Amino acid sequence: MTRSSLFPQRRRRRWPLRLLCVIVVLLAAAVLAGWLTLRASLPQLDGTHRAPLSSSLSAPVTVARDALGVPTIEGRSRDDVAYATGFIHAQDRFFQMDLLRRVAAGEMSALIGPAALPLDRRDRPLRFREHAHAALAALPAEQRQLIERYTAGVNDGLHALHARPFEYWLLRTPPTPWRAEDTLLAVYAMYFDLQYDQVTRILSRAALHERAPGDLFAFLLPATSHWDAPLDGQSALASAPLALPATRPPWLHATQSASGSEPEITGWLDGVPGFVGGGAAMNSMVGSNGFALDGAHSAHGGALVASDMHLGLSLPNIWYRVSLVYPAEDGGMRRITGVSLPGAPVVVAGSNGHIAWAFTNSYGRFIDLIELQRDPANALRYRVPGGGWDNAQVIHERIDVNGGASVDLPVVQTRWGPQLVVGSHAYALRWVAQAPEAVNLNLVRLEDTTNVADALHAAQTFGVPTQNFTVADSQGHIGWTLAGPLPRLADTSPDAATPASLPFSSDTYAGWQGFLTPGEYPVRVDPSAGRIWTANNRILPLDEAARVGDSGTDLGARATQIRDDLLALPHASERDMLSVQTDDRAFWIEHWRRVALDALDARALTGHPERAEFRHLVETWDGRADAGAVGYRLVRAFYYSLYDAWFGALDKQMAATAPELGYRAANSRYEATMETLADDHAWIPDGFADWRAFMLERIDHSIAQLPKGTKLEDARWGDRNRSAIAHPFARIVPAWLPWVRGWLSTPRDPLPGDINMPRVQSPTFGASERFAVSPGREQDGIFEMPGGQSGNPMSPYFIAGHETWVHGDVAPFLPGAAEHTLTLVAGGAQ
Repeated sequence: MTRSSLFPQRRRRRWPLRLLCVIVVLLAAAVLAGWLTLRASLPQLDGTHRAPLSSSLSAPVTVARDALGVPTIEGRSRDDVAYATGFIHAQDRFFQMDLLRRVAAGEMSALIGPAALPLDRRDRPLRFREHAHAALAALPAEQRQLIERYTAGVNDGLHALHARPFEYWLLRTPPTPWRAEDTLLAVYAMYFDLQYDQVTRILSRAALHERAPGDLFAFLLPATSHWDAPLDGQSALASAPLALPATRPPWLHATQSASGSEPEITGWLDGVPGFVGGGAAMNSMVGSNGFALDGAHSAHGGALVASDMHLGLSLPNIWYRVSLVYPAEDGGMRRITGVSLPGAPVVVAGSNGHIAWAFTNSYGRFIDLIELQRDPANALRYRVPGGGWDNAQVIHERIDVNGGASVDLPVVQTRWGPQLVVGSHAYALRWVAQAPEAVNLNLVRLEDTTNVADALHAAQTFGVPTQNFTVADSQGHIGWTLAGPLPRLADTSPDAATPASLPFSSDTYAGWQGFLTPGEYPVRVDPSAGRIWTANNRILPLDEAARVGDSGTDLGARATQIRDDLLALPHASERDMLSVQTDDRAFWIEHWRRVALDALDARALTGHPERAEFRHLVETWDGRADAGAVGYRLVRAFYYSLYDAWFGALDKQMAATAPELGYRAANSRYEATMETLADDHAWIPDGFADWRAFMLERIDHSIAQLPKGTKLEDARWGDRNRSAIAHPFARIVPAWLPWVRGWLSTPRDPLPGDINMPRVQSPTFGASERFAVSPGREQDGIFEMPGGQSGNPMSPYFIAGHETWVHGDVAPFLPGAAEHTLTLVAGGAQ
């Protein structure tokens, strides 16, 4: 072989190496480009930014950030502070803000692509962009101006980034500028998050009504239980216990497809406000805790407020910490500290030095479904009260789709709202959110309010999803009312909730007639107990609660535990309030521990070593749902195996109508129903000799449901309840890129807490913030939240402070010393 003939062979041997080198270089270049892009999209933290002349800044505004990235914004006017708030919201959180407005408007597909079409098909018929535009025009001039200044700040902050946020590079689309009505769309997004599940509740009750005779239907939907903890101290203990119906459930069978635990929420949009996921599985924890102590019962003589709002957890967190400082009318300086919602220029919950306030979701009657009695010859014609007919209007909405063709969505609009078709039924959806009273910026009135009475009056005018509003002032007073619109219901008798829990008929529907005036709202000021507690439970006596309605108030176990914790504290401090917030004692499940132990007698243990170990672990468990609790995890699995045995087949039947329907969605007090069944040894499925045999089979089943290879002694609750808090995009990262997922997520910490206790916690749901503060003593206040201030994973503030929240540690309510200071001044080029 000649020398020349060797060269081609050598070249053939070298080309794979050269190709590999090229690939490595290209990958390195791509990684470097991505890193530089992310770095370029970080906000400016120091120096001076010259705002466009259109910003209308009247004087320089400073943005001083502490070690966690929490800003203190100080300006010469409220409008200047609003501009700066918009600027930093956009620089740290614009993609989150974009999701909020798009979810509310039904415009997600234009950003995400075809995968978001089902969400837009749900949301666009409400036409909230049109509502927001009209609501903006109706606002008082000073509120419109505040939103306009905020909007200018948002767009300037976005434009000032050297690169657009990384999400837009991945989606291959530029961000769309913020519009003034988008701030109101952020409020509508919270309506979806906090009230839209009432649709599922009504539909679930309708599906249950079709399957259960009258006595069984009434038993399955108790209006009260012994867990109730209203503020006036009138529990349901004195009421008649639930009576077992004579009717045997037609769906009860010997075997069920049991999971041993409630379903988890999945999907990349989880944690995004306005995206309702998880359905009935989460209804024992959706909501919040908010409570207060008057000055006579605090350690220092000042009233105390504690807040932990329970929401879906994602990165970034829904809330953005901020402290706003600007001159007060009396010549001093006003400082408002707390959490803001990116997309709006106000502090949602916090303190202004004179009052401190908190919210928890209320479950009044805010949605009606009206079944349309349609003309068989014309589907757009339907019966109305009085014997007449009305014609629905068809409105064509165009849904733009990123990377695809636009979609025409015909929306059938009735006199009450858009048409919703479920199976063979057509309903009109009437929702408080569609009324002009639904949204405004009256929350800003709290900034200069100095006492409980004025704060309660202001709250009754808020345009927000109707909330329990708890407030304390620096004089030691505390108060509660409902904040947000309250419909004037046609029937306010104590049992009015029963018909309202099912769809109405279009030919007889009376509905509600306008809204209550502020003077007609329920109010409690300085109750004799010196304490106020709300946890999405029934707050009022039954006759008064009927004026508000009940769309699924919580069981009450959380509220009962909070009440008892507070009553056990004669003089509480901020740290004591945090201890109540992080209380993970599982009182709600003690009933089921006793049921299991009663079944595990000596005869049941003979020849069954796993049962014997189960009994030992449950018997010696300390009663807490902490991360290391084995007994809690075992009893909980047993409890849900019983649910599956009694209601698993029913859930499958109901889900055949619509996937999200189920018994848990129909009855937020299903725990009380199950307790009655257990107390009476009732509803033993076919195939079991007696109650004991049924219980032992369920215990064996719950053991079998543990992950393969898990020993009972190693079945710790924290391993089942690990944090899965992540940026939405982490859920769509391929499994072969785990480091990317990790980079976009918090650590997979084992978490304490669960449903039906103050420390509500699941992997992707829980306290979106915790604070405890006394107005006028903010320097002693406590604050913690999951995630961090920034939405950019390259930022040092992406998850700064997160571990404090994980462990329930003490951290300051007020921002710390400034580590970075940015000054915004007018006069830049437009």
